[in-house]
Amino acid sequence: MTTPNTYKCTENVFEDFGFKNPEQSLVKSNLAMYIQDAMELRALSQQEAGALMGIDQAKVSAIVNGKLKGFTIERLLRFLNALDVDVEIKLKPKAKRREHAQTLVTGRV
Repeated sequence: MTTPNTYKCTENVFEDFGFKNPEQSLVKSNLAMYIQDAMELRALSQQEAGALMGIDQAKVSAIVNGKLKGFTIERLLRFLNALDVDVEIKLKPKAKRREHAQTLVTGRV
């Protein structure tokens, strides 16, 4: 018989696996998914999307494949704008039930 896992799971897989900046990694990952969604919605190839975003196809491929080390959150937001996606940043007080404030990416393309 195996012992059940004693890992504490959070809503952030990057935190669960001990990444250095888990919140930033989660935000960047979510933004990359929205970029991919915007590309699919407009039926853009990586080459076409890259032309709109001002980057080459290899960088688009990196984004689509979650290789986000060289990309800042701000830059990913600009890429969404280049793909005709409005970005709205909304601030609000932290929920009392949570210990720490968080940064979330929500919406749809």
